[in-house]
Amino acid sequence: MNKGVEATINTEFPYLAHATPRPGQLEMIQDGIKALKERNFHLAAAPTGIGKTAASLAAALHVASQASLKKTVFFLTSRQTQHRIVVDTVRQINAMRKGDTPVRLVDMVGQAGMCVQPFAKESPLVFSLLCSQHRKTRSCKPWITPAPGLKRRILASPLHVDELVGISRTHTENGAPAQTCPWKAAREAVSGADVFVGDYNHLFDDGVRDSSLKAMGLSLEDIIVIVDEAHNLPDRIRMTLEKRLTLTMIRNAQIELEEYGGLLAQAMKAPGGETLAVSHDLAVWAFEVMKAARAGFTQLFDGLRRTVSGRDEECPVAVEKVLHVLQRACDEVDGTAGQQHLAPTEKRPVVDAAIRMHTLRDVLASVDVDMEAGDDGNPMEPNAHKVAEILDCVLRFGTSTALTMVFDTKGRDGRITTHLLDPGLVSQPVFEKSAGAVLMSGTLYPPSMYANILGLPSARTTSVAYPSPFAAMRRPVLVAKDVTTKYSERSPDNTALIRRHLQALIDETPGHVAVFAPSYAMLNDMVDQGRFSGVRVMVEQREWTKNDLDQIVDTLLAEKEAGRKILLAGVFGARLSEGVDYHSGALDAVACIGIPNSPPSVLSKALKAYAEDRFGRNLAWKYTVSQPAINAILQAMGRPIRAIGDRALIVLLDRRVTDRTYTTCFPDDLRMNEASDPVSTARFARRFFGRVHRSDAADGQ
Repeated sequence: MNKGVEATINTEFPYLAHATPRPGQLEMIQDGIKALKERNFHLAAAPTGIGKTAASLAAALHVASQASLKKTVFFLTSRQTQHRIVVDTVRQINAMRKGDTPVRLVDMVGQAGMCVQPFAKESPLVFSLLCSQHRKTRSCKPWITPAPGLKRRILASPLHVDELVGISRTHTENGAPAQTCPWKAAREAVSGADVFVGDYNHLFDDGVRDSSLKAMGLSLEDIIVIVDEAHNLPDRIRMTLEKRLTLTMIRNAQIELEEYGGLLAQAMKAPGGETLAVSHDLAVWAFEVMKAARAGFTQLFDGLRRTVSGRDEECPVAVEKVLHVLQRACDEVDGTAGQQHLAPTEKRPVVDAAIRMHTLRDVLASVDVDMEAGDDGNPMEPNAHKVAEILDCVLRFGTSTALTMVFDTKGRDGRITTHLLDPGLVSQPVFEKSAGAVLMSGTLYPPSMYANILGLPSARTTSVAYPSPFAAMRRPVLVAKDVTTKYSERSPDNTALIRRHLQALIDETPGHVAVFAPSYAMLNDMVDQGRFSGVRVMVEQREWTKNDLDQIVDTLLAEKEAGRKILLAGVFGARLSEGVDYHSGALDAVACIGIPNSPPSVLSKALKAYAEDRFGRNLAWKYTVSQPAINAILQAMGRPIRAIGDRALIVLLDRRVTDRTYTTCFPDDLRMNEASDPVSTARFARRFFGRVHRSDAADGQ
């Protein structure tokens, strides 16, 4: 690219981090700018190598810079590894804009990840308990230490989270030590930033959003949203609304309400305590309701356990049954069983029948008692709060078919779990109130499906699947046509044949191979129990910690340098297939065994029924069964391609991927080659690696 063209690009796109745009990058920037100027939404299926992080930031910052009122870009991601890429990209933008006002950035992770206290390394439960206690008693010196100088430092130039934490440990104010809480300082600095980097929860969890935006001094209308790895957003929203109810929680909530009422009664004796009278009366009322509800919930759980057969471990629960128990308890306490309205008394506040469930929810959520470690569930959070969250979920979504409840036999008495079938009920109002959004992922395919699932209005939404900048020769896909994992066709001979394909791939691949299967059971059957020569097998374990995962890539690179091969085995949708950045050519090939269709369950049946009502029968099957399975394969296929100079061979070990049900779920530009036997696989791999070599290149994000 000549200097004249380069200068034109820099003028037209002043926030582009790269001097030379990558293939497809300018198109994505232009599409993003066009959407954001109108406060609209753009969904980008942007493969690795297009530079999607730089493209989305260039578009969002360009629009924000021209807005009449200040706009803050919220870059939200589900992966902490992506935080570093965003910070480095903004640093590159500032380097390209020497002499201009630099882009100010705040990078945040969870409180435990930013805490400077010794107990930061404790387990999440213990940390939350200790952090809450120290803040409540004002014994956390970093929390109560003001440090305006640290806020100015945060905004002076982009900092990685670990850099901010390190600076906060030695920070001084006016020459005196002033160690402060970096999490608190970062949150307070966001109001002065151009870019905030954080987790999805900051906008898509109601409680976190309300507290975060209030502390940041921002409103949704002033935020331009970038959602990275956006294919994860629907499930993350659903997971946030998964709330579990047990009989132990009901009992503990009653005990906590009794203690809370006693604390309020004691406080009422102090001067001015009469202002707490209403709160006290409501706490007593709620205690009596939960006490009366215990028998009803015990009866409900007993009936559900009888419903579950010996084979099945779960069954659906009508939302009305849970509400009915609480409403009957209210009637019993208020002396209005069989009546439509509550009878007011001198000692109890009048609560209209139409709003008493909301009142019960609010009282449960307001309970403030000291919790001890070791309490059932999350010890630092009262069980009353958990019951309030479940009740809130039921009140918000229970009148529609978008909420389903499932009983299973786990635990002492079993449990009831809420499931939100429609994440759009949460995401749509967030997006519509925002100043526009760009949603992107290498596997946001098809983007129109995610637009529908997230409830984005078609009139304000554009969806584009950008072609991969990698020529087909740099990441060919080979399908083994002689094997399958279809249940009716499984056999020892079929398993042996799959292993032979894997051995052929191992033999002809110069470096490491990753293999992914639909379940740990199949992974054990196909890989762990097999015998492979010329390679060390590393199988993913459920109990692996974050530290174990962080060491994976370093191990792969060290072993590759030493000339040794590893067969890294994991499960679709688990951490090895989605949560690890295999940079620097750590992987040379990926094998995908089978198709990860979800097993039948009460939840999957409810999800398909809901999708059929909303999208029609054809799209319902694709949206809930075939497309999620293929997207899990696509995610695994993308593991070895992390930079524009990478190359890798992909082998799909199940002939069913060429059936029409599944071929329509793959990107249009993906071409499949076929292998009739392991000898064909070996021959294809030998030709590919002999012809195509990895070249050093910058990260493709």
